[in-house]
Amino acid sequence: MSVYNVLFLCTGNSARSIMAECILNHLGGGRFRAYSAGSHPAGQVNPLAIELLQRNHYKTESLRSKNWNEFALADAPHMNFVLTVCDKAAGEVCPFWPGQPLSAHWGVPDPASVVGDEQAVEKAFADTFIVLSRRIALMVNLPFEKLDRLALHKELVEIGQQKA
Repeated sequence: MSVYNVLFLCTGNSARSIMAECILNHLGGGRFRAYSAGSHPAGQVNPLAIELLQRNHYKTESLRSKNWNEFALADAPHMNFVLTVCDKAAGEVCPFWPGQPLSAHWGVPDPASVVGDEQAVEKAFADTFIVLSRRIALMVNLPFEKLDRLALHKELVEIGQQKA
């Protein structure tokens, strides 16, 4: 069985991409190894993202905010998929990824940018978690061995358009 490496990209690598990494490593059943990074990493994982993941029984010990250049190095893991989860990362020039991984944009509003009371902010994080969980569940259930590269790319793009 192949193990697929997936890199989730965002600007700050503090909430959305971190949640996606954690969710895929949990739901992937050993078939996927997820990573996350940012073009301008915040340097720390958003505490609300950690709290939400832990409350849902996800392992968070190894999560850290990191620069995407870490994954463009020669000794970095070979990526099969690169998925952007925020609009800013989708518009930026990404580093060269060896092996031409499939890429798609799975934009999600930034829960960390929500201004409001505690309940509004917590809802934004929960909504992000739900959307990413749904998309990742769809991805892990794709029949990878039956899809050619073009069909797989089409499926990934369509998944990125799914709402909760």
